[in-house]
Amino acid sequence: MHDPNRKYPLDLICLGRVAVDLYSEQLGSPLEDVTSFAKYLGGSSGNVAFGSARLGLKSAMLSRVGNEQLGNFVRKELQRAGVDTTPLQTDPHRHTGLALLALKDRETFPLLFYRRDCADMAIDAELIDTDYIGSAQALAITGTHLSTDVTSRACKKALDAAARHGTKRVLDIDYRPVLWGLTDPGDGETRYVSDARVTEDLQGWLSHFDLIVGTEEEFHIAGGSTDTLASLRAVRDVSDATLVCKLGPLGCVVFEGAIPDRIEEGVLVKGVQVEVLNVLGAGDAFMSGLLRGWLRGESWKTSAAYANACGALVVSRHGCAPAMPTEEELMDYLARREKVARPDKDERLNHLHRVTTRIPKNWSEVCGLAFDHRRQLTDMAMAVDADVGRLPDMKRLLVKAAEQGARQAGLATPAILLDDVLGQDALNEATGRGWWIARPVELPSSRPLRFQHGEDLGSRFRHWPSEHIIKCLFFYHPDDPVELRLEQEARVHRLYEAARLSGLQLLLEVIPPSDSPIDDSTLPRSLSRLYELGIRPDWWKLPSMSERGWKSVGEIIDEQDPQCCGVVLLGLDAPMGQLKESFGLAAKHRHCKGFTVGRTLFAQPCREWLAGQLNDDELISHVASNYSELIHEWHSLRQRDNATHVEERR
Repeated sequence: MHDPNRKYPLDLICLGRVAVDLYSEQLGSPLEDVTSFAKYLGGSSGNVAFGSARLGLKSAMLSRVGNEQLGNFVRKELQRAGVDTTPLQTDPHRHTGLALLALKDRETFPLLFYRRDCADMAIDAELIDTDYIGSAQALAITGTHLSTDVTSRACKKALDAAARHGTKRVLDIDYRPVLWGLTDPGDGETRYVSDARVTEDLQGWLSHFDLIVGTEEEFHIAGGSTDTLASLRAVRDVSDATLVCKLGPLGCVVFEGAIPDRIEEGVLVKGVQVEVLNVLGAGDAFMSGLLRGWLRGESWKTSAAYANACGALVVSRHGCAPAMPTEEELMDYLARREKVARPDKDERLNHLHRVTTRIPKNWSEVCGLAFDHRRQLTDMAMAVDADVGRLPDMKRLLVKAAEQGARQAGLATPAILLDDVLGQDALNEATGRGWWIARPVELPSSRPLRFQHGEDLGSRFRHWPSEHIIKCLFFYHPDDPVELRLEQEARVHRLYEAARLSGLQLLLEVIPPSDSPIDDSTLPRSLSRLYELGIRPDWWKLPSMSERGWKSVGEIIDEQDPQCCGVVLLGLDAPMGQLKESFGLAAKHRHCKGFTVGRTLFAQPCREWLAGQLNDDELISHVASNYSELIHEWHSLRQRDNATHVEERR
């Protein structure tokens, strides 16, 4: 018996399909004509584990993936969302499941499953820890995993353990005829085929569950009739579970007892109207929202409102798992739903989705070595008569210096600014290691702003790793001549839109021109103007400011974009002593997350290396030492200010 007063380490364990989805990027094309795909986490149970974690539940994934790159991807994606993957098994022989999807039109979504003998259909019942099942409030199973002997054994063991431990048992009927062998292998789109054997199999399981969720068609297969009320009554004859029937855009209806004469006599909760891009994944989002409410003790009306809103938000977006709303996003929508006629078009909701699902996540600290310089390093090489062709090798050495310096300073994760003009090989070496990596797009020293590789930013960003942060330096003053100011603002706005659509983070580095009058209000006014234009970068990179300047910048960020990751301090080739002095003021302000400093740390050693006066190891050692020294200084100042704040609160 479930104990409502017991404290459970987990809210939810999801047992069932977890796979990789490849979504067509060409809208309107049949699957055979698609030329490129976006890769996402997929599988009904995987989506629910992911979606419920985004909504604040402590969820876990009990399934199986291949011992290969796609299995690694699935595991990492779940972990990024906060899903416990302890019970996620690894199959030494089978591949991770795969699904390919096209978005032909609003009603047609050609779907091809590559799931023959895949890993998640080979869950080993012997490896299921029954005590682990008992650590969760609820166990949610997908109906697909009742379709084979191997997976049904795993389900039976998990359900029996749940019954013994008082864990709630949830069934998502999740009927896919192709996965029951009822359609041709290429027909993954068909959602309903009547089959007496499937109905009989399902009805043998229904008494094991406390909550059963499905669409009208899914209750038709469970109940054995195309009359929805008749099917619901047939399900009720064999199960005392609460039944939640999804009605698409109309919402859903909940039945806790006997099935009434009219479907509207249940607990009917109306849906949300949106423009549909893709219905797949909506049911998984619905389930995530429903469980978020149910497992938090909310009423069925509230839980269903969560569910309907989550489903509506997902159908208007590309993909399943990445489209899932976060808790903050969901609550913002529900608080404003009367004023938001079209949540899929709401700028605030779309911004919340972007910033609360960032990859990488928010960083509490960034201590960065910046060596994205192109023109300055080329000039340096020419000044000492060195071969400019050596610069890419030098940047690879600087990656090693960043790693060594961070290690010396006790910094777990280095941060670097690095370009793709002279540093592509170095970028490749640093990528995939969990580092904070920002990458410039501006043409050096351009004013008005120009982009290094031309104006087609969207095409360029398609080839960037998702962990890379777009960095753009531009020289800007709010009192610039109108024509110049508008030209620069238009380019930055175009860059922001490209970053938003690509899913990449954006760091804007704003430096007032040296020939313009600068005072305490210059940078605050610059940020205010850019926010006024709807430009909300994830990061700002700014020069040192006065106390008044920092205070104003902080107030502007809090008012305009509280989800902003923060500010990093730039160096401008200042001497080390002067740089440390500027840190003293910046470290007092919570919006300043650290620094990204370059020439102060590497200029002299690099010049000597180019001149043949230092070898590779000596260059690495010198730069690493400077970098480590600056990290230590920042940490020392931060700790001092934190201690001061604690003392003041006392």
